[in-house]
Amino acid sequence: MIEDIRFLTISEINKRLIRGDLSAMEIAEFTLSAIDKYNPVINAWTEITSNRMLKEANIIDKYLISKKKISKLAGIPYAVKNLFDVCGYVTLVGSTLFANDPVAECDAYLINKLNNNGALLSGMLNMDAYAYGFTTENSYYGPTRNPCDLNRIAGGSSGGSAAAVASGLVHFALGSDTNGSIRVPSSLCGVLGLKPTFGRLSRAGMYPFSYSLDHAGHFARNVGDLVDVYNVLQGLDKNDLSQSIKSKNKVFLDYNGYDNNIRFCLLSGYFYTWCNNEVRNIIDVVSKALGVKYDIDLSDVELARSSAFIITAAEGGNLYWSKLLDNPELFEPFSRERLLAGSIIPANWYIKAQRFRTYFRHKVNDIFNDFDVLIAPATPCSATTIGQKFIRINNTDLLIRANMGILTQPISFIGLPVITVPIKIGDNLPIGIQLIAAPFREDLCFKAALLLEKNGFIMKYDNLIN
Repeated sequence: MIEDIRFLTISEINKRLIRGDLSAMEIAEFTLSAIDKYNPVINAWTEITSNRMLKEANIIDKYLISKKKISKLAGIPYAVKNLFDVCGYVTLVGSTLFANDPVAECDAYLINKLNNNGALLSGMLNMDAYAYGFTTENSYYGPTRNPCDLNRIAGGSSGGSAAAVASGLVHFALGSDTNGSIRVPSSLCGVLGLKPTFGRLSRAGMYPFSYSLDHAGHFARNVGDLVDVYNVLQGLDKNDLSQSIKSKNKVFLDYNGYDNNIRFCLLSGYFYTWCNNEVRNIIDVVSKALGVKYDIDLSDVELARSSAFIITAAEGGNLYWSKLLDNPELFEPFSRERLLAGSIIPANWYIKAQRFRTYFRHKVNDIFNDFDVLIAPATPCSATTIGQKFIRINNTDLLIRANMGILTQPISFIGLPVITVPIKIGDNLPIGIQLIAAPFREDLCFKAALLLEKNGFIMKYDNLIN
């Protein structure tokens, strides 16, 4: 039996592969065996790509035997949210609506980049149907369970991705974030999650939900691993017209040193009101440790969230309109009514929401003239129990499915880069902190995350799921 690779970082595995202490085939077989054992417990995978993973591992081992140089990600196991195209498989988008569709003819752009760098694809992961939700309590594939507490939700919509990484079964996973679908599950499962600037990473081969809000991103358990994956995923895809031209300027990051001179500012007001005392305590502790001297009570945040709701519902409803007319019975019941409602939103509402979006973007971007990184909680509370309907925040009962993203929606609404870092104090469940920077300044998010990691604030994985 090889050593438990779940406790190794990507850099450590890379060194062992080069030295010959590990083979890619050993890693693949170990990973597939662990998934076979633990996935019935957490329910993260909807499809396991065993044959592909073993073939990819064999290719890496041939490179190693011939002493050819390998990528940092060579031999590293990963998985993807089940809305990314994987060649030879149907892209299910967390539902049975697409079950009879043709299989994908090629990999999504980001998967192709990972494949070219030797990463080992273990399969596709559970999610909220159509990427419309914050809990991954899927009506078709069952709920994904949080590895920190198996009775609790993993968050969503990329819950399978966060749980797969938190369990230690893969070192990273791809997800998507429209209104918080990376940041919410990373907060609840206790892993790091990157939602980059809107347009930074290619979405080619990623099934859409809201075209003007969708982001591709990823999860990892430590800053170094998050950096290593990001360095590979970057690049301008000429076939993805939604990408910004600025994406051609890659930001290769070094995580061997960190910056003590980051100008932090706490987002107070709305972001402090809509979370419980446990979250406020974590924010206070982290802010004090970082020496945060300033806070901003940002106005119009509730309008930003309302506008995000309108845009999401309208674009999602429009995307599924013909299928809603032809086969409404095939839709997940919880999502069907919301998509139908979105499809009949008046055009002037949508236009006003987009106009407000432009105003709010400029307003928030002006803050970065004085500060580098904004701090805010990622979720209003820690993970709730599976099946729970409401949370009580600010003396108000809120529906969990719709409101776990109450603190993330206003940020993704204007496309800012965010890293969510998991903070765990004592025996409490982890809660994520959003580190928010100006557009295309992911480097500042990483530096801030590394500062927290170096000072012992980011959750450590001494005991993975057993």
